[in-house]
Amino acid sequence: MARGGVGMAHGITLQQLRYFVEVAAEGSITAAAELLHVSQPTMSAAMKDLEHRVGRALLRRSVRGAALTEDGVEFLGYARQVVEQAELLEHHYLGRPPSRRLLAVSAQHYSFVVEAFVRMVKASRAAEYAFTLRETRTADIIEDVRTLRSEIGILYRSDFNRKVIDKLLRDSELSFTPLFLASPHIFIARTNPLAARRLVTLEDLEHLPRLTFDQGTDNSFYFAEEILSTRSAPQDIRVSDRATIFNLMIGLDGYTISTGIVSDDLDPSIVAVPLEVDERIEIGWIGRASVPLTAQAERFVAEMREVVTGFGVELLAERA
Repeated sequence: MARGGVGMAHGITLQQLRYFVEVAAEGSITAAAELLHVSQPTMSAAMKDLEHRVGRALLRRSVRGAALTEDGVEFLGYARQVVEQAELLEHHYLGRPPSRRLLAVSAQHYSFVVEAFVRMVKASRAAEYAFTLRETRTADIIEDVRTLRSEIGILYRSDFNRKVIDKLLRDSELSFTPLFLASPHIFIARTNPLAARRLVTLEDLEHLPRLTFDQGTDNSFYFAEEILSTRSAPQDIRVSDRATIFNLMIGLDGYTISTGIVSDDLDPSIVAVPLEVDERIEIGWIGRASVPLTAQAERFVAEMREVVTGFGVELLAERA
């Protein structure tokens, strides 16, 4: 961010950067001030002074809080790096524990993401942290990462949606890094008669309720979280969260199509059965193409890779 270099050379402080990172994370100057135990006027003045030194508006203030401007999104990526590196120096040379661990992730509804998130939080060993995990719609994942509301997002690509997803990512200056290639499975309740099968076909599913995640106003086939989204189903139910979809699997013998990776610890009532189709599901994470991951985000990605390999799934080589 060369255009901000002159401003940084003339007095941007580490404290201002820490304040800014917290304001961006909380979406509110008042909330950030409370978390950092400073007065709201002090925090507000620090943000105004930071914008003055940078020479551009970083925050868009309203009665609902403070949102990042386009310049603010770019600035946040660099501010996070500086703050994290400063904390690492203080930890290594001064023996100070990190003041707060910060990471926000947006994802489609995958239990392996939750398990990796749990491991990452436990491994952080921080006295204070502010982590966020949003299981949300496909379009919202892309928008969250574009605006740096989340540092990374987890979603899937297939032969059907690849061109559309890739164009959206390019337009948003985001990159896709693959994790693994999955064979489609159905997720069903352990009590479902199909749970004992080694393989199921599409014909086996014709008289069962199909459960899919609602994509809101972007309910395009290309944004669907499940493959075969264009295939009609006589019984179709859209839901908005993972707990509900699991309850409907149990209560209605419904099914959904996903990766086949389901944690017994997190979802003991649900099993995965291979589905006989030719398609494959490529799961990966997205991030801002021009902004390197923070160490905390790298740890989360490492935990995802470890969880996936624990299920015997082969990882894909990283590529843009």
